[in-house]
Amino acid sequence: MALMRLGNGAYGAAILKEIRDRTGRDLSEGTVYMTLGRLAEKKMIASYVGLPTHQRGGRRRRHYLIDRDGERALGRAWRAIRAMSEGIETDLQKL
Repeated sequence: MALMRLGNGAYGAAILKEIRDRTGRDLSEGTVYMTLGRLAEKKMIASYVGLPTHQRGGRRRRHYLIDRDGERALGRAWRAIRAMSEGIETDLQKL
């Protein structure tokens, strides 16, 4: 969801910040990069290495793109969550 919110071409640190900001959870960088790697293995996302920048001391940044299979999987998961929570939203918000 973070990648979809940020748009294709987002990089790992921005994805991590988005997740932390939205959820309030303090995830480690390794957790996020491991998950991105697993999603890439499953062909749900793809990545590419950008051009080196002066601000990064000439280092390159890896950018991520959500693939069609990833979009479909996210849509299925979202629909399942909505279907399971239908009618108990108020109760869930109290938790």
